[in-house]
Amino acid sequence: MFNKILIANRGEIACRIISTAIKLNIKTVAVYSAADENARHVSMADEAVFLGPAAARESYLLIEKVISAAIEAGAEAIHPGYGFLSENADFCRACEANNIIFIGPSLHAIESMGSKSSAKTIMQSANIPLVPGYHGDDQSPAVLKQAANDMGYPVLLKATAGGGGKGMRQVWSETEFDQALAAAKREAINGFGDDTMLVEKYLASPRHIEVQVFCDNHGNAVYLADRDCSIQRRHQKVIEEAPAPGLSDQLRKDMGQAAVLSALAIDYRGAGTVEFLLDSDNAFYFMEMNTRLQVEHPVTEMVTGQDLVEWQLLIASGENLPLNQSEVKVTGHAFEARIYAEDPDNDFLPVSGTLNVLEAPKESENIRVDTGVRQGDQVSVYYDPMIAKLISWNQNRELALQDLSKGLAQYTIGGMTNNLYFLYNIANTPAFKSADVDTRFIEKYHRAIFHDSEEQANHSIAIAALYYLLTQDKNTKQNNTAKNDPFSPWQKTQAWRMNAAAIQHFSLQLKQQLYFVQAEYLIENSSYRLAIGDQQFLVTGKLEKKQLAGTINQSYFSATIKDQDDSISIYTEQKAFEFTLYQKSFSDIDDDHHDNHLLAPMNGTIVSLAVAEGSKVEAGESLLMMEAMKMEHTIRAPVSGVVNNFYFQAGDLVDGGAELIDFTPDTESSTES
Repeated sequence: MFNKILIANRGEIACRIISTAIKLNIKTVAVYSAADENARHVSMADEAVFLGPAAARESYLLIEKVISAAIEAGAEAIHPGYGFLSENADFCRACEANNIIFIGPSLHAIESMGSKSSAKTIMQSANIPLVPGYHGDDQSPAVLKQAANDMGYPVLLKATAGGGGKGMRQVWSETEFDQALAAAKREAINGFGDDTMLVEKYLASPRHIEVQVFCDNHGNAVYLADRDCSIQRRHQKVIEEAPAPGLSDQLRKDMGQAAVLSALAIDYRGAGTVEFLLDSDNAFYFMEMNTRLQVEHPVTEMVTGQDLVEWQLLIASGENLPLNQSEVKVTGHAFEARIYAEDPDNDFLPVSGTLNVLEAPKESENIRVDTGVRQGDQVSVYYDPMIAKLISWNQNRELALQDLSKGLAQYTIGGMTNNLYFLYNIANTPAFKSADVDTRFIEKYHRAIFHDSEEQANHSIAIAALYYLLTQDKNTKQNNTAKNDPFSPWQKTQAWRMNAAAIQHFSLQLKQQLYFVQAEYLIENSSYRLAIGDQQFLVTGKLEKKQLAGTINQSYFSATIKDQDDSISIYTEQKAFEFTLYQKSFSDIDDDHHDNHLLAPMNGTIVSLAVAEGSKVEAGESLLMMEAMKMEHTIRAPVSGVVNNFYFQAGDLVDGGAELIDFTPDTESSTES
């Protein structure tokens, strides 16, 4: 076994690797950029080496600096984690040239699977079923477009060196192809330094099933359970689970054996993940093989009882696989939810900033938290905005899902927008509870997940209004000087007036929408009559610490409350949502609707301008492209109008909230809006 290893990564996966190294008494060397000087993985390691500026291209992706750091520290091996250099053939080659063991597959395996097109050629020779598609050497846009036209739309454009949804676009018609190809190639070259593309037939509603494989240097190979990773947004996984629900024993075995054959076809070693698309008729197709550990590996660890990082270290040091196939046992069920700094209500735009509050649920046999950040840390614009992974395990799927929901409700993050309520709502959607999942799940059940209907929104606002009223009442009681008389009207905050109805007016904001609430206190039964829009609700309840229980129109509900500086999150048994008490005056609100300036939704870099200054544009037309946290985002015209001026040019860095464009709406459009 190794005495010292270097981890060529950051964040959660670096911390995960260090944890196993500590258990095995292996010394660790961290590397870090200027943005990560005080990062958790740096403090956990025995040593740390500075690489360079915050941008990954100037630090974590510099092969020469990483190799030099390993040599300087006397590390015998390098663990690349996932992302960054983990599937980079040049990095593997540099390790070999400097007599450093690469904790991963061979150079041949990385080169074979690193290109999605060559991987498909190899799998075709090994008789592994493939999705129809084009993966040839001719990369001219005309050839790629003709291939898409020939196989019929929709198609999927994928960077051959890609991963994590980057360099990937769905194309639904020929008219969309050119713009989608250009965007996918830009993302690919920025993320991987390679914009080679393949075109695949897009299966409408498949499941995304993957199989964890391990091979050693002595010809042994096993598969360790399967995982369902169908819940995705922007081709990036959101919630994963193991084992994949609803598969027959035979189908599970067939996919596992196909995964092992895929690995043996390239003389694989170490940890690998073979990803399949499973169609509704139970036909499965090879999609790709990731020659590294996956983000979602904890669910496999939870159901097999194995430490997969330990397996990697054992194999890289020349030992045999710890188990043979007959010894691999799967017990219970596990889920993983990826907690991100992002805004689900704004097309999942990534968010950067400071984690002012970070309170994870208590870890136990049923709950595990993998994270690379601590309270007070920064979520940087330069890297993936993952905050943590919440993993649950129990004896069956239903119990494990209950544990996941409970853990999400207990997780508290203050200081930035995050996706906790979004994850909670997925976990509590009836379709997800019944394992009715595919890769279009979020699209299909959007209304159920986001509670988009007016009735659902008003019901949520009724709960929020009750919480606000009860909190207001409690705070006043605590601060009131007339505490000796509990029956004094001055102890109440229900807008009590002699010979007049006790009515209050206030506004609450939910998902960028402002709701005006009229609350009338009914003294005879200590309840409130709420008017929200054209609906009325009779609400009553009791607030004890973080628990709110009550009735809405005589229907009982209970909720957990997470009250932070900038927002209040409410988790009921069916849903979760966030709201704020709106502070602006009505004149301010009116002004907002007539703002001629378009603002940057997050920190990032301007990629390109889509139109010229002075151009007349239609509603929804692309105006400029931004890149943030490795993904491109398009700023579109909110209504038809004229682009007067761009305040930034391609290559400029911008802060979230900065004015990007001076835009004048058409008079007719402005009036309609």
